Amino acid sequence: MYQKYKKKILFSVILGALVFLGLSIYANFNELLDAFSLYNWLLFPLILVFSLINYIFRFFRWEHYTKVLDIKIKRKMSFLIFLSSFIMSVTPGKIGEVFKSYLLKEQIGTPVSKSAPIVFAERITDFLSLVLLSLTGALMFGYGTNLIIGFGILFILTIFIISNRKISYAIIGIFEKLKFVSNISHKIHTAYDSIYQMVKFKELLITIILSIFAWAFECLSFYIVINGFNIPGAPHVDLFIATFVYGFATIAGAITMLPGGLGATDASITGLLVVLAIPKSVSVASTLIIRAATLWFAVVVGIIAVMFYQKISHKSINEIVLET
Repeated sequence: MYQKYKKKILFSVILGALVFLGLSIYANFNELLDAFSLYNWLLFPLILVFSLINYIFRFFRWEHYTKVLDIKIKRKMSFLIFLSSFIMSVTPGKIGEVFKSYLLKEQIGTPVSKSAPIVFAERITDFLSLVLLSLTGALMFGYGTNLIIGFGILFILTIFIISNRKISYAIIGIFEKLKFVSNISHKIHTAYDSIYQMVKFKELLITIILSIFAWAFECLSFYIVINGFNIPGAPHVDLFIATFVYGFATIAGAITMLPGGLGATDASITGLLVVLAIPKSVSVASTLIIRAATLWFAVVVGIIAVMFYQKISHKSINEIVLET
């Protein structure tokens, strides 16, 4: 699994460098350096702490899902596996986070088809929580309201279909007529049984609340970033507006399925800030700072977690992949 995504991760790093270059040219590199020099870097550790709090709430969600699916694993190991998957944060749609399912299989033998749907459930609750967080800001900003509501309706319809076994089995039955699908029919049914358990009303309510808390801290981080420049007369960005900008940009980046939303999320954040009359250099600097503190910080955390996992399990990631 890890080996499979090595090239994609490298591609994402290169793409990230190109995004940085493109934004630097857009903002004028010298002006961008000036903006960085005017930023209150004492705030950066606090922003990283908020990112860690985001991870903790998402871990609670992961723990809840494992309990719903009756996956029994010690909490410390579960936490390490959860963080290890962050190394795949720069894969398209974060689908590489299925990596934690392979680690679960390595540790306790849980079939990948049973635990992998957790990643899908996580994406659904991420989207819904970001829609809810962004909506108030969208109404105040007067931009993107219909789009935000449209995304919300789309995911609610998705949940409705998944939670209706009759409809879902009918759809699965149609695809099972295809030869390459029929060969893995049992895995598809196992995966559906898992996702069905996770979209029940009670489980959905709990995980959406956890997701709202998680993403609220990243939105708060962005609020601190954009208002952290020591520039006389610089406009103050309201918390609700900052939440909309970050939430909308994150949703836009995820929908493009680009690795980590690279390019799409960055351009959306910068573009919306420019619309708010924030200078280009400050807009770009804010974008680069928040992405460093969220996306790339998550990758670093993932690398560290993988190193600890290898030490504890006494196996390299490549050996784990070969066994799976």
